[in-house]
Amino acid sequence: MKKRIGLYPRVRVGGGGRMVVSQAGGVLLVEAVRKSGLDQAISTALTPWSKPRTVHDPGKILLDVALAVALGGDCLADAGMVRAEPVVFGSVASDPTVSRLIDALAAAGPTALDAIRTARAQARDDVWKLAGPSAPDAGGQVIVDIDGLLVLAHSEKQDATATWKRTFGHHPLAAFVDHGKSGTGEPVAALLRPGNAGSNTAADHITTARLALAQLPKKYRRGRRTLIRTDSAGGTHEFTAWLAQRGRWLSYSVGMTITDHIHQAVLTVPPTAWTPAVEPDGEIRHGAWVAELDGDTLKGWPPGMRLIVRKERPHPGAQLRFTDTDGLRLTAFATNTANSPIAALELRHRQRARAEGRIRAARATGLRNLPLHKAAQNQIWLENVQLALDLLAWMPMLALTGDARRWEPRRLRLRLFSAAAQIVTTARRQVLRFARYWPWTDVITDAIERLDVLPNPG
Repeated sequence: MKKRIGLYPRVRVGGGGRMVVSQAGGVLLVEAVRKSGLDQAISTALTPWSKPRTVHDPGKILLDVALAVALGGDCLADAGMVRAEPVVFGSVASDPTVSRLIDALAAAGPTALDAIRTARAQARDDVWKLAGPSAPDAGGQVIVDIDGLLVLAHSEKQDATATWKRTFGHHPLAAFVDHGKSGTGEPVAALLRPGNAGSNTAADHITTARLALAQLPKKYRRGRRTLIRTDSAGGTHEFTAWLAQRGRWLSYSVGMTITDHIHQAVLTVPPTAWTPAVEPDGEIRHGAWVAELDGDTLKGWPPGMRLIVRKERPHPGAQLRFTDTDGLRLTAFATNTANSPIAALELRHRQRARAEGRIRAARATGLRNLPLHKAAQNQIWLENVQLALDLLAWMPMLALTGDARRWEPRRLRLRLFSAAAQIVTTARRQVLRFARYWPWTDVITDAIERLDVLPNPG
C-alpha cells in the first residue's frame, strides 16, 4: 500500500525555466493600449521630457508603470514584473530611470499633468468610438460621479495629515464615468488633497468637475448630455450655483443634507403627495416613498432646482438620526432635470452607489497607499493610477462580453492576467500559447480576436 504523505502532490522546484511567460494575460492590456492609440498619444505628449540620445521613450516608461499597476503593483519598483517579460511588454526602463522620469514630471507640475491628461482624453475619445454600443454614452447621456476617498499613510509624507475618520493620510477627490449595470466605470479626474481637506469643499468639487469634463468628448458639452452626480458633500450653494450656470448643457443630481428647514418642510407634505420608490426593474420598492419639496424650501438656491426627499423604513438595527421622522429614514437630493417622474429621478440618484465600486477598484489598483514622499510626485502617481484604471476599463469594454464585462480588477488579474503561456517561434513570429486546461483560456483568446479585428489608430 502506498503511504499517503499529504493532500497535494510534491514536486521538485528549480530555477532556469525557459520559453514560458508569466502574466501572459497582460497581452490583453498591451493590445488595448495599441488599439486605443494611448501609446502614440502619450509618447507625443511627453516629448518635451525626452532627452537627446535617450534610450527609453518617456511615454512608454509611464505606460510600463501603469501596466505594472494594472497587473497588481503598488510601487514604482513593481515595474520589474513587466521588465521580466520583454516578449509581451518590450524593453522596460530600469528602476533609476523610472524614478528620474517621475521626478522630472513632478518638477514640471501642471505642465506635465496637462500633457498626461490631454493624451488620456484623446485616447478616451477613440475608445468610445470603437466601443460603439458598449460605450458609456449608449443611453444618450454620460454620468460622472464625484466622490472622496481616504488613502492611509504609514509614514510621514507631504500633506499627510489626520483625517475626519481619525486616521492619517490623504483625502483625494475623484470622478468616475459610470458604465451602467452592464459594465464597470473609468476615472476622469483625481485631485490630491491633504488628509484634513473638507468633504464638502465647493472649490475642490468645481476643480474636479472641470477636470472630469475636460476628459469627455466635446459633444457632451451641449444638450445636457452629461450628468454630474455627487453625495451630500456636493450639496453646497457654491457648487450647485456653478452647476446651474452650465445648466443649458449640464445636468446635475447632488445629495443634500437634511437641515432643520427641510425637516420642517417634510412634516407638512400631505400623505397623498408621497409616491412609492421604484427598483431598477420597475417594480415598486415597498417601505420607501419619495416627494418633491417646493416653495420657501428652495429659497436662496439656483433657479430650476428641484428638491426631492425620500423616506424609508430603516433596516433592522439601524440607528436613526434626529432629522428622521416617525421612525423613517430621510434623505434628499437636488436636480435640474425637468419633466421626469420623481421616482425615476430618485432611482437614478440612488444608483450613485456604483461609485463605491469604482473606489474599491482604485484601492485595489495602486491607491491602497501613495508610495512616494512629495505631494507633486504622488500627484503623478495618481495620474498613473488613472492610466491603469483606464486600461482596466477600456480592455473589457472593447474585448469582453457577458459577465466578464463587469469583472473588477482583482478578478481580471486572477482569471486573465495571471495566466501563463508558452512562447513558440513559428515562421519567424513569436506566438503565445496559453495552457489548454486553464479555465479562462477561451475568454483570453476570444478577447484577443475581438481586439485584432478593431481598426488600428490613425
